[in-house]
Amino acid sequence: MFEDKTLVCKECGNEFVFTAGEQEFYASRGFENEPQRCKSCRDARKNATRGTREMYEATCAACGKVARVPFQPREDRPGYCSECFAKMKEEQ
Repeated sequence: MFEDKTLVCKECGNEFVFTAGEQEFYASRGFENEPQRCKSCRDARKNATRGTREMYEATCAACGKVARVPFQPREDRPGYCSECFAKMKEEQ
C-alpha cells in the first residue's frame, strides 16, 4: 500500500527517504502532511528548543558511587548512577 518516497528537506535541501513504514505510522496517527525536514534537521530543531538540563551530583543509593541526576537530591528520593539505573530498568 505504501512505497518509499524521496523528499527534499526544506531546512538543508538534502534528499531523504520517507519510508513505507514511516508513512504507515503517520497514517495510523492521523497525520496528513508529509515531513518537511530530514531526521538530522528535525533532531537539531528539537534540541535547539530544549534548554540544557541542569544535573546534580548525588551518591548512588545502590552502589555508593557519585551519580549525576536531573533532579535536586533529597533524603526521600534516591538517586542512582547510570549503571545501577540501567540494571533496575532491565529487572522491571
